Amino acid sequence: MSEPILKLDGIHKTFKKGRDVTIPVLQDISVNVNRLEILCLVGESGCGKTTLGKLMTGLLKPSSGKVYFEGKDVDKLRGSEFKRYRRAVQIIHQDPYASLNPAHTISNTLSFPLLRHKMVRSQSQARERAAELLSMVDLTPVGDIIDKYPHQLSGGQRQRVSIARAMTTEPELIIADEAVSMVDVSIRIGLLKMLLSLRTEMNMTIVFITHDLALAKYLAWYGRIAVMYLGRIVEIGRTQDVVMNPQHPYTRVLLSAIPEADPERTRQKEHIQLRSEDIPRLTELPPGCAFHPRCPWYVPGVCDTTIPRLSNAPDMPSDAQVACIPLTRGEELAFYDA
Repeated sequence: MSEPILKLDGIHKTFKKGRDVTIPVLQDISVNVNRLEILCLVGESGCGKTTLGKLMTGLLKPSSGKVYFEGKDVDKLRGSEFKRYRRAVQIIHQDPYASLNPAHTISNTLSFPLLRHKMVRSQSQARERAAELLSMVDLTPVGDIIDKYPHQLSGGQRQRVSIARAMTTEPELIIADEAVSMVDVSIRIGLLKMLLSLRTEMNMTIVFITHDLALAKYLAWYGRIAVMYLGRIVEIGRTQDVVMNPQHPYTRVLLSAIPEADPERTRQKEHIQLRSEDIPRLTELPPGCAFHPRCPWYVPGVCDTTIPRLSNAPDMPSDAQVACIPLTRGEELAFYDA
């Protein structure tokens, strides 16, 4: 295996609420992002996916732990090395309504990074390159788009502009934060196919952040999935392994909730019932495994006393890990009888 393009080692991130309250948003995150792969971060809203994406791009700094780009500590990058990192790692924000400046035309929005990173020499060259980028993301005819303002575009068009802006610096790694959640279902597949096509054309690595496990399954079938719960990665492995043979109880619950295309199969599908529908607050995390108050396979005296770490479990592929103490000890999971 070649060196990962990005490596997160023991990442913790906390935020302050008032003077006395500390919110642990991310806890002990260690993960490698390998070159040219698609890695999907999956989990409920509020689990820390977006915060982790911003840490990857340098928009936030970790409270503790290290982020490495091509083996070098991002916090220590200076001069040309830091500029290379900022060019190589780009983000597509979830909400194009908020991420695009309403005071600038699409031409100006795409020209700013081109001029800032000296990828073109003049405004005219920047406009030509902006037109090429719009064509790459299927915003044609370009002449009808390039001089418009964001409010004059549809949601789908705005998101394509956001993708084009991320492409301006010819990045090696794209962090796509819920990149299709703000657009109609009817055009989501088109955007995903476009991302996959751009990845092939530009030899990019993609970290795709989503709450939709079915979407992750479609996009990263030959990549990997990392499942997050309340600030921790609870399972990570190849997508096909995670989907066909989920290990962590939380992953099993998520997969059981995905509707099938065939209504009859959906009706026959077993839906796993949680012990509780309430999600613990980050400021009041339960002892031990944070999922144990909801887990159907809860083991008293084990799950509520020790925080599980990502580890290899018996009968799992060597590149897969799960944070579940009974599983890593080789025990069979049995439904808890309240």
